[in-house]
Amino acid sequence: MRIWDINPGYLNNQSLLGEHRELHGIVSILVNKKKGYARHPETLRWQGFGWALARRHALLRAEMQLRGFHDRTPVEFEQSAGLWPGAFIDPPAGQFDILADKYKTKEPGRIPLPGNVQEFWAQHKYSILARDQQVYSSLGRIMATDISRATFERITMTVTHLMRVPPSEGMLQNALQHMWGYVSAYKNPDSQVGDFKDADALLAAIQDLAKRHDITYLLCSTALSELRAWQ
Repeated sequence: MRIWDINPGYLNNQSLLGEHRELHGIVSILVNKKKGYARHPETLRWQGFGWALARRHALLRAEMQLRGFHDRTPVEFEQSAGLWPGAFIDPPAGQFDILADKYKTKEPGRIPLPGNVQEFWAQHKYSILARDQQVYSSLGRIMATDISRATFERITMTVTHLMRVPPSEGMLQNALQHMWGYVSAYKNPDSQVGDFKDADALLAAIQDLAKRHDITYLLCSTALSELRAWQ
């Protein structure tokens, strides 16, 4: 039983659907006070964090939708709104090591496992831009000029915590406009970024164009699915 803390885009289909099932199992244990796996470390760390479980479910659902899977099992759990567990079973960097070993002979996830901190940063840039412009700029400078400060363990931990913060409306729109720049050449000639009724519609258009035209940079971005989970 495992609920990952890294972005679901790194999970292959089997792991993605498996986590979805296990998350519902934990929710059932916590809501119905079932005894099975009640003392499992993963169950224990989510006790009292129902809102965070619902948000993780939303992230899984968004990734599933991007891959063509349908989720008909909503999680509505508002306990401790805004709070996440402080503990990890394994730190984020360690979770990448686990997946690397697990996927040696299996299909990978949508997003390739990062081989270094620069690859990890590139995969998360627009997710971070949607949350904090200053952190986005600061990490960008570190990657460009002072990579010695950017250990994989430190950056993955920092980014994992920041990814748990809901994006602001203005910063979300800013990130989507940057992403739109990668697909705008393939858009309907009469379509402009301001024509979409809301951020969800704009993201859906970006997803569609990125997949149809194989825009690798966006297809390897956490933002391509996870931004939908917060709308």
